[in-house]
Amino acid sequence: MSISLIVLNGGSSSGKSTIARSLQTELRDAWLTFGVDTLISAMPSALNATEEGIAFHPDGTITPGAQFRELEAAWMEGIAAMARAGARIIIDDVFLSGPAAQQRWRAALRGLNVLWVGVRCEVGVAEAREAARGDRIVGMARSQALIVHEGIDYDMVVDTTSTDAAACAQEIAARVVEASG
Repeated sequence: MSISLIVLNGGSSSGKSTIARSLQTELRDAWLTFGVDTLISAMPSALNATEEGIAFHPDGTITPGAQFRELEAAWMEGIAAMARAGARIIIDDVFLSGPAAQQRWRAALRGLNVLWVGVRCEVGVAEAREAARGDRIVGMARSQALIVHEGIDYDMVVDTTSTDAAACAQEIAARVVEASG
């Protein structure tokens, strides 16, 4: 069975979104990309910075609340439905709750052939990218760099510390082609 979903998990500024865009160029078929940032920007602004929605703290940590989790569950099921309807999808996520986040995705994606990819990046490099971007709370890269990988089962891991996103995407694309036979 061919791979229909690629789940990229990594901390802020690790290079996930750039890898996702590069994968769209590398892979032969059309692949859609969806990131947790898209979900957050689609939420009503009233849910930003609240305990029920999603709270971004000054130290860079993030606390998702009950309403965020409800919307996230619906979003995950919607992405799974698109994949079941034939779309190929790349997911760009940050597993803040570790294995529980992966379990939520596994439940939504049940029956689909998924490639789980860890996107690692040394903390100092991610922090430099974060500072250069200017659109992140300082500290997000540091707070997420290691914790998002704890207890996660991957099919493969790429490291963007010294390898550019295009090369990482080529490695992932080769795995997709190999697995798809």
